[in-house]
Amino acid sequence: MSRELADFEKQVYDFIKEREEVLISSIPARMRGAIPTLKKAGLIEIFKKRTVPWASKKRKFVKAVKS
Repeated sequence: MSRELADFEKQVYDFIKEREEVLISSIPARMRGAIPTLKKAGLIEIFKKRTVPWASKKRKFVKAVKS
């Protein structure tokens, strides 16, 4: 990592890490702004999956990368 994370970015990372796997729309709106920075730093992973087996629509989730 080329730079240290800001205090707020650390809070967002801890929020995601604590919950293991979070639907992005469930993250508070103010915290969503830190997601691109955390992804660029390689601390989180964004992926899509179905929330119910019979639905064709996939939703975005985020999880902390195990290090």
